[in-house]
This record gives sequence, structure tokens and C-alpha cells, in this order.
Amino acid sequence: MKPLDRLIAVIARLRAPGGCPWDREQTHRSLIRFLREESRELERALRRGRSREIEDELGDVLLQVLLHARIEEERGRSGIQAVARAQCRKLIRRHPHVFGKKRLKTAGDVLRSWAELKRRERALRRRDQA
Repeated sequence: MKPLDRLIAVIARLRAPGGCPWDREQTHRSLIRFLREESRELERALRRGRSREIEDELGDVLLQVLLHARIEEERGRSGIQAVARAQCRKLIRRHPHVFGKKRLKTAGDVLRSWAELKRRERALRRRDQA
């Protein structure tokens, strides 16, 4: 089993009947503080530039992401595979200079393009929700 698949299975087991009482009790709301805390710890590790510490803190943030995805899956909504699919689509859509024919030369050009694409997506979402 690949490590990511194993981690997903471990989290499912922790939240399953007979799993860990603490993990089973967690909700999106109860986990918010841990997501913030782990993100701050990752930021500190990145600033220090220590590879082992970065790996450890990335794992803690990944755990938070997977826990939230698992909670969504338990509610009959999208799980981690849907999250990954949506993120792939978004990255491809927002990088037409890599996956399409648009040509951008500088990082600044990319940032401006990204901001414009994001603005259009939000406008479409608002229109669709109206």
C-alpha cells in the first residue's frame, strides 16, 4: 500500500466505529484550531528550513486536510479523491500558459493572469447561485 493510501486508511479506521473516541468526536468546527496551529508550526519550520521538521509539519497539515475530507465523506459529500480531482482541474484551468496555448513570460504575468481567472470564476459562481 502506498503511504498516502495507508494514511487515508488509518484515518478512516480512527474515525470508524471502534476507532479512537477523540477522533470520532471531531467535527469541522472542533478541528479549526488544530488546522491553524499546525499551519503556524509549518510556517515556522519553513522559515527555519530544516528538512525533517518541514516533513513532520507538512504531515500534520496533511492530517488536518484528510480529516476534514473524511468528515465530508462520512456526510455523504465529497471525500479526498473529489478534493484532489477539483484541485487538479483548478490548477490546469489557472495555468493556461502551461496546459494551454496562452504565453506568459514572467511571474508577474502569471500572477495577473491567475487573479483575472479567479475573478471570472467568482463572477460565474455568483451568477450561477443567483
